[in-house]
Amino acid sequence: MTQTLRPTETPEILAARLADARARTDEFFALLTPEALYERPIPERHRLVFYLGHLEAFDGNLLRQAYGLAPFHPTYDKLFAFGIDPTDGGLPNEPASEWPRPEPIHAYNARVREAVDECLAKRRPIHPEHDEATILNMAIEHRLMHAETLAYLLHRLPYGMKRGKPDPPPPGPRAEMRESMIRIPTGSATLGRDRGSGLFGWDNEFGQKVVDLPEFSIGAHKVTNRQFSDFMRAGGYGERRLWSDEDWAWKEREGIRQPAFWTGEEGSWHYRGMFAEGPLPMEAPVYVSLAEASAFARWVGRTLPTEAQFHRAAYGTPSGEEREYPWGNDAPGPEHGNFDLRRYDPTPVGSFPKGTSAFGLLEPVGNGWEWTSSVFGPFEGFKAHPFYAGYSADFFDGKHYVMKGGSPRTAASMLRRSFRNWFQPRYPYVYATFRLVSA
Repeated sequence: MTQTLRPTETPEILAARLADARARTDEFFALLTPEALYERPIPERHRLVFYLGHLEAFDGNLLRQAYGLAPFHPTYDKLFAFGIDPTDGGLPNEPASEWPRPEPIHAYNARVREAVDECLAKRRPIHPEHDEATILNMAIEHRLMHAETLAYLLHRLPYGMKRGKPDPPPPGPRAEMRESMIRIPTGSATLGRDRGSGLFGWDNEFGQKVVDLPEFSIGAHKVTNRQFSDFMRAGGYGERRLWSDEDWAWKEREGIRQPAFWTGEEGSWHYRGMFAEGPLPMEAPVYVSLAEASAFARWVGRTLPTEAQFHRAAYGTPSGEEREYPWGNDAPGPEHGNFDLRRYDPTPVGSFPKGTSAFGLLEPVGNGWEWTSSVFGPFEGFKAHPFYAGYSADFFDGKHYVMKGGSPRTAASMLRRSFRNWFQPRYPYVYATFRLVSA
């Protein structure tokens, strides 16, 4: 493979981006009290101490293959290699005492960082079959993905185990709310990324696919806490007909009667913020699992968009052209939405009018990933990257669904049109919301 570094991806730029990504994840661990490091805020995920070592272990193992480096610490290289998103129902259950103390992990991290930085500074030759920019982008974006994972993990911790301040008031003025549903004319949507583009992407992004769509209507904004509270008052969590068999069984087994980010009870609902609990922000998007979003959609007689419908409405234009971002082709900026780790909690819908799509969708990027009804799967010609073969392929199991857009804690680099996120439908902890469609 011919190695090419694009003008925006010189060794100096990539090194600076990696340093910035490290700073983003380091700041999360600085928020924790010492005892919090050994907590497991979410049953499906490891104790937080795992992530302290995982980020460097991933970089070390990835670049060790690419640059032909010796192992850094065989035990830690393996112990911290893989996270968990169980597809077989299994959950991590080891006691906290089985994990190392922070001091040797910090020493391991320092060793890995020093070796990685030396490879970049000295332009160490990379394996001839691989592209340096791709490998380094994988390291950077993997770390930024975990900056978001760490956020929703920390969100579940008791407030006494973390240090931080609530977000400042959201920007204003908000966009005027004119129509609840927007008509999207017949047209096409381009999914994925062209393999010949020379641009970075994860394996599931490649294999460009054009989908022709009949006209449809889609919500101008994400469903809000106010709208979802109507569903709550109507007894939606107890209405059997609104839930699939699997979703109903999960809800009953786990005793779920409200969104995971809500606390209290009817008449006194509150929002579980990152650093403080407060009144439920009624005009902010509701964060729920796909199971809950689907039940709400059935309640109002609508459906969730497919991946292609989201693309058409978010990136398409009345003229038929498609944009890289909903607002155009300019790089994402703070005026375009609630993203790039600037805030921890959602803002009222319409707070960023400059992020509106050509068809009038408010903030399809940022402020909460948007569930789609599309099962996560490969595009034609899928080819896993040999250094991270299981990144996508392990989840082509028919049990994970595509999410699009981005959340307050999604880095700007992953707001590109082709990026795809995915989760199981009964996972209520992620910053995910939805909007509705109808024929």
